[in-house]
Amino acid sequence: MSQPVIAIGALGGTIAMSAEGTGAVKPELGADDLVAAVPALAGIATIRATTIANVASPAIVPGNIIDALSFARKAVDDGAAGVVLTHGTDTLEESAFLLDLLWDREEPLVLTGAMRSPNLPGADGPANLLAAIVTAASEDARGMGVLVVLDDTVHLARLVSKTHSTGVWTFQSSGWGPVGRVAERRLRMMLRPVRRFSPLPAPDAEPIRIPLIESPFADEGDWIPAIMTMAPPALVVAASGVGHLSEPVADRCEKLVADGLPVVMASRTGSGTTLERSYGYPGSEQDLIRRGVIPAGFLTARKVRLLLHVLLRSGATIDAIRAEVADRGF
Repeated sequence: MSQPVIAIGALGGTIAMSAEGTGAVKPELGADDLVAAVPALAGIATIRATTIANVASPAIVPGNIIDALSFARKAVDDGAAGVVLTHGTDTLEESAFLLDLLWDREEPLVLTGAMRSPNLPGADGPANLLAAIVTAASEDARGMGVLVVLDDTVHLARLVSKTHSTGVWTFQSSGWGPVGRVAERRLRMMLRPVRRFSPLPAPDAEPIRIPLIESPFADEGDWIPAIMTMAPPALVVAASGVGHLSEPVADRCEKLVADGLPVVMASRTGSGTTLERSYGYPGSEQDLIRRGVIPAGFLTARKVRLLLHVLLRSGATIDAIRAEVADRGF
């Protein structure tokens, strides 16, 4: 039987870094270099490798993601059974979620990267690339949306987060767990999402102007007037617990909502959902919802920010935004 064709699009990150004379690393390796480092790929799929960008993950901008989306769509249209994107891990969860909002194919789109650069003992990039290719080539990964594969573990883009600054096991779907694992060069897909969401229109390659602010202990909300001088199209607040803010911040957010600004509150805990009807004091989730603040559900603040950007750029009304956030945050 002929092997499946898998397209690899390289975007940079630690997986593509090499050391300078000082020992510090920077992105220098292209897609062909990454493939050459894993000879075993030849026994799994026919590889088509392309370098889309070669930057560290904090330098990734929406234009890179739109380019990656176009690359992935064209690769599938040209016969690829799946697509793998290599990416820096610092912002990988955000790029994966943004792509998941836009991906409109049944073929797997898989993101992977590395926590250890190729010059270090125990570099994990080759193993992660191998596992990602195995996943992208599997029929069991079809119809799953965008997946993130590192440490032989498969996660849904909308649930996964980087949870540790250096550990190779850093990518976790906290509170949920992975949907599959790779062992002996075979994907073992254990779970599938109950449903997939309809793809949203891809925005232009423009900056994301939505601020994300974490509300800390004893927050008076003095930052809000300064943020409003930016004239943002929306605001995301990482609130405590299940979606709670101090009363001064709640008062200021209510005024923003009354002025027509979409304000979304997510839990700053990194795991679990915002609630809707458990607490009733000023600044509680029930009070905030009454004031017009939108709860993000299980979506993290980082991810709901991207959802807001895509919805606003498509011209969504505030009612449509509420419905989409409620649906995708379930």
